[in-house]
Amino acid sequence: MTILRALLALLLSVLPATAEQIVLGLSEYRVSITADFDGSEILVYGAVKRQEPIPAGPPLQVVVTVEGPSTPLTVWRKDRRWGIWVNSAAVTIDRAPSFYAIATTGPLREVLSETEDLRHRISITRVIRAVGIAAQADDSPAFVNALQRIRIQEKRFVLKERSVALSDQTLFRTDIELPAALTEGDYRVRVFLTRDGRVLDKLERSIFVRKEGLERFFFRLAHDQPLVYGLLSLFVAVVAGWLASAAFRLLRN
Repeated sequence: MTILRALLALLLSVLPATAEQIVLGLSEYRVSITADFDGSEILVYGAVKRQEPIPAGPPLQVVVTVEGPSTPLTVWRKDRRWGIWVNSAAVTIDRAPSFYAIATTGPLREVLSETEDLRHRISITRVIRAVGIAAQADDSPAFVNALQRIRIQEKRFVLKERSVALSDQTLFRTDIELPAALTEGDYRVRVFLTRDGRVLDKLERSIFVRKEGLERFFFRLAHDQPLVYGLLSLFVAVVAGWLASAAFRLLRN
C-alpha cells in the first residue's frame, strides 16, 4: 500500500498543474508551387481542451510559429576600400530558417518568458542557431543582426503580435501569409499555450511545400543532371534570342 501511494504521488507530481491541451487544425497541409504561384495564406485554428474550469489568474495566451527548411549560410560584411565596396569579413551561420513567422495574442515578451523562449527557441533571435560563431569574428552578433534585418525587410522573417484571435480563452485562429519565393520542403507549424509566460502545452504539425509541373521538372533536372540543364538553358536562350531578332526584323519591314 505504501508503494502504491508513493507511485500515485509521483504520478500526480508530474502531471501538469492545469489540464489544458491544444486541438489544432490547418486550412492546408500541402502547398503546390506552380508557374502562377504568388504566395499562399494558411489558416491556423483550434481550441483548448480542458478537464476542469478555466483557472483563475493570468489569462491564457497563444503563440503560433511557422518555420521553413533550415540551411547553413554565410553572411558577408562589405567595407569601402580604395573607393570600391568589397567583402571584408564573413561569418557562417550553422542553421537559419528560410522562412519564419510568429503570431501571438499579445506582445511576445509579455506572453513568453525568457526561460521558455530559450527552451523552445520561439523568438527570431533564438531560432537562428549560431553555435561556434563567436570564434569566427569579434563582432559576430552584428552579422546575426544583419541577417535578421535583411530577412525582415524581405518579409521572410515576420513577427505579428496581437494577430491571434482568442475567444473565451478556448477558440483561437490566425492567418499566416506564405510569400511567393518559398523554399521547397517541410514547414513546421508549432502552437504554444502559455499562461503567465510559462508554456502549458504545445503541438506541432507539418505543411508540405512542393514544386509541381514544369517547375518541379526543371528543379529536379538542375539538381540531378546539371550538365543537361545547362545545355537546355543555353538552347532556350539561343532560340529566344533568334525569335526576338526575327520579330524585330518583321517590325522594321
